[in-house]
Amino acid sequence: MASHHMLSLLAFVTDAFGGNGGIAQYNRDLLGAVAEAGEVSVRVLPRLAPGPVATPPGVHQERARPNRGPYLISALRAAISKRADIVFCGHIYMAPLCALIARLTRAKLIVQMHGIEAWRKPSRLRRAAVEASDLVLCVSRFTRASVLGWAEIAPERVVVLPNTVRVEFAPADGSLRSVWGLQDKRVLLTVGRLDARERYKGHDRVIDAIPQLVAAGHDVVYLIAGEGDDQKRLQTRARQAGVVDRVKFLGAVHLSGLIEIYQAADLFVMPSTGEGFGIAFLEAMASGTPALGLAMAGATDALADGELGTLVPESKLVAALIQELERKKPEPYRLAAATLARFGRQPFTTSACAVINRLTEAA
Repeated sequence: MASHHMLSLLAFVTDAFGGNGGIAQYNRDLLGAVAEAGEVSVRVLPRLAPGPVATPPGVHQERARPNRGPYLISALRAAISKRADIVFCGHIYMAPLCALIARLTRAKLIVQMHGIEAWRKPSRLRRAAVEASDLVLCVSRFTRASVLGWAEIAPERVVVLPNTVRVEFAPADGSLRSVWGLQDKRVLLTVGRLDARERYKGHDRVIDAIPQLVAAGHDVVYLIAGEGDDQKRLQTRARQAGVVDRVKFLGAVHLSGLIEIYQAADLFVMPSTGEGFGIAFLEAMASGTPALGLAMAGATDALADGELGTLVPESKLVAALIQELERKKPEPYRLAAATLARFGRQPFTTSACAVINRLTEAA
């Protein structure tokens, strides 16, 4: 990094270390990467941290404070007690607070944008906070274009920094297939929360396609990893479609189990209409399993415009699934290598450090 003195970064996040889901993972990756480069010390103030908290060197995370009042007090206390050079705002909901703190302490402000929360014009207060920031980070080109649509901000201050994928996701023999008796089946997989507010992920579309896939001669099993309040409705949907014996709900799966499930699948499919990026696409491909998504929103970035995975319009989903199932699974190590070359830890760390350098050079 360009700076000569140790920079300090104060991060306000919904969750990071000890958190679940894609946003927590992105925060861990980003904050870990800039600390790892050695010239930034990072302090993290999370709202939530339900899991065990393990931080890398250079990162200190405060106790989680889910309630707004205590969080506000601890945020102001942290800002005053140890002045930061950079304030990182992990979610647009926190942007007004972060903009205030950055202004009070004369710190540079980075606001992070993910998916649907940034696609529609936000409240005036949040918009003003975003427009006051020194840099807006977006996980995909679609999210960047959305922000530029409602924010009066110089386009060069809105930068795409896509998600990365953890080294644990790698190809192997998929021995889980024989354990589960899936040897002669064609295994489809979706990984994601089963949240009634996130029905855009497209589990329904896959369930509805299964009768046509079976009619085309494919002995399909659909694995769904993830938990949430929408599971009952999806089970009913599978029953109504007459495919309840072909749809297996795996619930929440821990990391080592998840890696094995990715390796065992023939095709990862997430026909989502609302992905900010779609980190599960990367996890699947890094595990050597081909991925298919809809040609819209952030999936186009995760699947590299069709270079790494398959992108189709919603109307062609069933035809594309049939076509993919007729193909032999590609060489897993080649797909994994191509995925890491574009989205691995090394290119991500280089890009993250370039972002911090940009800010400090501007200062």
